[in-house]
Amino acid sequence: MLAVGLTGGIGSGKSTVAGMLVERGAVLVDADRIAREVVEPGAPAYQALVDRFGTEVVAPDGTIDRPAVAALVFGDPEALADLNAITHPAIGVAMLERKASYDGTDEVVVLDIPLLRDEHRELLSLDVVVVVDTPVQTALGRLTTQRGMSGEDAAARIAAQPDRSARLAVADIVVDNSGDLDLLTREVDRAWAALRTLGGARRAV
Repeated sequence: MLAVGLTGGIGSGKSTVAGMLVERGAVLVDADRIAREVVEPGAPAYQALVDRFGTEVVAPDGTIDRPAVAALVFGDPEALADLNAITHPAIGVAMLERKASYDGTDEVVVLDIPLLRDEHRELLSLDVVVVVDTPVQTALGRLTTQRGMSGEDAAARIAAQPDRSARLAVADIVVDNSGDLDLLTREVDRAWAALRTLGGARRAV
């Protein structure tokens, strides 16, 4: 198994790249999807989240109202730290379990991690980190045109994440998504070829 960390800022096209890698044969472990699973009723982080933020974050059907949680923590570092302390351990355990299920296989396992940092490489035993890189102005344009965000909201969300240079500092492979779909396809093909080569080298050891 080759364990690949995939990251990129909001508006970078990371999810699109993840899907394109799956089309080429990768297995995807999606941190965002797991983040939703761990706060479902009865799941590890559900009750702790309700205890910390109150019933106002519980939707009528009993599930966690994720937009309500996001509104509470956005711009509040203390609340965000509490949210992360509740959810991140549960997300990490689930990701390790999913990854471990492919031990001993020849799969390229892509762990899609929006806020990947240096410590994730060790914690998740990542073999390689792929960063989807997009200029800030391009990301802003995508967020306003494709997601309907206001320019102010889009800029604030980008500013709340690690900056572009910090993401590139952890990269082993960079996927340039500054252009059109043809460019991105070529970039993903290049990255996939590199990952397959790395996977083959690991199997040969």
